[in-house]
Amino acid sequence: MSDIVHVAVAVIVNQDDEVCISLRHKDLHQGGLWEFPGGKVERHETIEQALIREIKEELGLDIVESRQLITINHNYQDKKVCLHVNRILRYRGQATGVEGQQVKWLALCQLSSIDFPAANLAIIKAVQLPEKYLITGKFTDENNFLKKLKNALDRGIQLVQLRLKEGDSSIDKVPALIQQASSLCAHADAKLLLNIPQDYLDLIDTG
Repeated sequence: MSDIVHVAVAVIVNQDDEVCISLRHKDLHQGGLWEFPGGKVERHETIEQALIREIKEELGLDIVESRQLITINHNYQDKKVCLHVNRILRYRGQATGVEGQQVKWLALCQLSSIDFPAANLAIIKAVQLPEKYLITGKFTDENNFLKKLKNALDRGIQLVQLRLKEGDSSIDKVPALIQQASSLCAHADAKLLLNIPQDYLDLIDTG
């Protein structure tokens, strides 16, 4: 298997919350599938330089501002790739298929129904998550935790990662704590992710 191929990838979102995707030519690796635009990082380039060059060459867009979204390592049967994914915050121009490829804009909720290369699937999950989310920290007791959580939800947080370490809470109180956190998040139409020790998870699964 060849060395890792580093690829700069752009997630371009317009004012209507639609994402730009393009169809790979059939003679290319993973041809016939849709992809987030981008391309190989050359030896002399930084990720940012490759991103700017590729998007100009492929779509005719000038990137003004971007930020890192996610880095993905993926092994295909014939090659290893490392995708350096950036969300494009500002750009100039109208997206067109400069290289003859088909280009279209899709709503975020439609991405899951499109055929992408396997390495792109994690990008879809990342881009569909809220841009701001809360990772819970230390708390003095359960009431203190729930008060902090409610305040965050009242400020508009839409994704909460409940992170517990051994000793953060008595293990017998964990199921009730999670249930209350889940109820608060559901009421605020927010998502709750669990990042807790396996012993706590086992208690929930068997409780």
